[in-house]
Amino acid sequence: MPRSDNLTGALLMMGAMAAFTFNDAMIKSLSGHVPLFQVLFLRGLLTTVLVAVIAWRMGALARWLPRADWGPVFWRMVGEIGSAYFFISALFNMPIANISAIMQALPLTITLAAALFFREPMGWRRMAAILVGFVGVMLIVRPGTEGFTIYSVYGLAAVAFVTLRDLATRRLSREVPSMLVTLITSASIMVFFGLASVSQGWAPVDGRAALLIGGAAVMIIGGYLCSIMVMRVGEISFVAPFRYTSLLWALLLGWLVFGDWPQMLTLVGAVIVVASGVFTLYREAQVSRRARAARQKELSLGPRPR
Repeated sequence: MPRSDNLTGALLMMGAMAAFTFNDAMIKSLSGHVPLFQVLFLRGLLTTVLVAVIAWRMGALARWLPRADWGPVFWRMVGEIGSAYFFISALFNMPIANISAIMQALPLTITLAAALFFREPMGWRRMAAILVGFVGVMLIVRPGTEGFTIYSVYGLAAVAFVTLRDLATRRLSREVPSMLVTLITSASIMVFFGLASVSQGWAPVDGRAALLIGGAAVMIIGGYLCSIMVMRVGEISFVAPFRYTSLLWALLLGWLVFGDWPQMLTLVGAVIVVASGVFTLYREAQVSRRARAARQKELSLGPRPR
C-alpha cells in the first residue's frame, strides 16, 4: 500500500471525525432553544434531502433492497433512531467531551458483540483489552458519585444502539448501495421524530437556529462521505486509530464554545478507553492479515490430490 494512500486515508478519517464532532457542537448549541424532537426532525429533513440528491447522482436509487436485506435495514433503523435519541439527549445535558469519551468505547462493544452474536473469533488479548476499556468507561461515567446522572446512562444506551446499528450493517449484502441504506435510515429518522415532535410542541426557529441546524446537516453529510472514501484508500490498521481524533475535537470545542473541561478521572478513563480501542483495532488487523495470508497460501498450493 503506497504511503500516500495511508496519509490520504488518515486525513479523510480525521476529516470525518471533525465533521461529526462539529455537528455535535452545533446541535448542543441548540439546547434550551429548540426542543429535542424538533431538532432531530429538522436536521433529518435536511439530511434526507441532501442524501437523496447524492444518491440520485450516484445512481443508488436505480436499485432496491433485496428481500433478504429488509431485516438488517429495519434493525439498522432501530439502532439509528435509538442512538440519535439517547445521544442527543445526553449531549444536551452533559459536556460534549464526556459523551464523546463514552462513545469511544464503540470499537470494544462492537468487537464483543460480534464475538457473542456472530461467533467471530476473539482471543484472550482482545478480551483483556475490552475488559480494561470497560474499566475506563466506568471511570468516565462513575456510577454512584455526585457527577453521575441519568444522562450518563443515556450515553451508554447510545453506545448500545450504535452497536446494534453497526452489527445490522454487517449483515447487509455487498450489492446494496451504501447511499441507499443511508437514505432509508435518514428518512426513517425524519419520519419518526417528525411524528414525535407533534407531542412535544415546536418552538420558533430564528436565523441562528436555522444556521446551526443547516450546518449540522451539512456536517453529517460531509462526515459520512469522508467515511465512505476512507474505506477505499489506505490500510484499515493504519487509518482506523485516527477515529479517536474526535475526542480531541470534542475537548477543544467543549473548552472554546461551552467553557467545559472534563475532570481528571474522566480524562484518565478516556485515555484507557482509547488505548484499549487502539489495541483492539491493531489485533483485529493482525488476525485479518494472517487469515488473508493463510487463504492466499491455500490457493497457491491448489486443490489437494484425491
